[in-house]
Amino acid sequence: MHVVVLGAGYAGLTLTRLLEEKLPEAADITIVNESPDHLVQHELHRVVRRPELASAITVSLPEVLERATVRVARVEGIDREERVVDLSSGRLEYDVAAICLGARTAYYDLEGVREHSMPLKRLSHALQIRSRALEVLQDRSARDGDGRIVVGGAGLSGIQVAGELAALADEERGTATVTITLLEQLDSVAPTFPENFQRAVRSALEEQGIEVRTRSAVRRADGTHVHLESGEELPYDQFVWTGGIAGSDALAGERPLVESDLRLDERTFALGDAVRATDADGEPVPASAQAAVREARTVAENVSRLAGDGDETALEGGTTHGEVDLERFAFDSPGWLVSVGDDAVAQIGPAVLTGRPAKALKATVGLGYLSAVGAVGNATDRLYRGVLEGRFDRE
Repeated sequence: MHVVVLGAGYAGLTLTRLLEEKLPEAADITIVNESPDHLVQHELHRVVRRPELASAITVSLPEVLERATVRVARVEGIDREERVVDLSSGRLEYDVAAICLGARTAYYDLEGVREHSMPLKRLSHALQIRSRALEVLQDRSARDGDGRIVVGGAGLSGIQVAGELAALADEERGTATVTITLLEQLDSVAPTFPENFQRAVRSALEEQGIEVRTRSAVRRADGTHVHLESGEELPYDQFVWTGGIAGSDALAGERPLVESDLRLDERTFALGDAVRATDADGEPVPASAQAAVREARTVAENVSRLAGDGDETALEGGTTHGEVDLERFAFDSPGWLVSVGDDAVAQIGPAVLTGRPAKALKATVGLGYLSAVGAVGNATDRLYRGVLEGRFDRE
């Protein structure tokens, strides 16, 4: 039996490690990823201000996996009828597959936005954002004028990159004045989250000097201005776009809908940001790291049940005749965390925390994740422990 995991983000790496524990030794496991490393995506924004952290937020897949084969390639297509994956380096057959390809930045066909903005999905993006921000700061310092950085989209990614840019500007700008504006088309920042969390996040952003503009939908962009639906033309020196997510190229840009068993068909599971999932209570599952990790646990259990003792005949019987009782995914979030420059906001149940308690909680959660994927001892782990021990006033 051959199980293939496509993608090594939160869902893919967590799932592969669980499959190494759960599947019989006779089962083969292959994980396919464009890079030999796992990226700790929820800390990517930190590289905008601290480029030395680039190596700290990457985890070597061969170092944290025990029996899975790591194949470095790009997934170009998936033939689910034939159970074959087309890769940039050839073809790969499977008995059971899990699609964990994550998502791309969505531009919604907004004229000029893709061409003139910078996304934040990869290390290279964070370094490009930093480089351009420093150019804006240095140029404006020389001119003793005002600069403008615009961030489109006030989900968690937009909030965090705006916070890092504000902190970078505070550290680097000298005599220059730079305005950082965060745009959101809906009524509030972090629009899918509870209201008290939204209020705390907005307050943290404004305390960092960030101009927060809600109900400000982007219509198009050119090389010098972001054009809003209201008709306003907002000038910019740098434009960062975090306005949404779309499916991977291998899924034709779509994020297919999966129900609570997280299956696209009898032999193919799909999870994480690659899909739109509905849980066992019929509720939509948010695209987030914590949802992806929890979905991976459900899929690992279900693949294990399908595999039985590793006999292909048992697998055929289970999937064809419905003899295997699959676990249903139920999402119950313990809370939410977001960094805002040197501050953080956390929600645990009805309580909202900010400042050092929130930063310590974020570090604790980060350590828990690194431990779960076997990355304890790497640079990110040491950074988190420094926060918990109070050795870093500014992360």
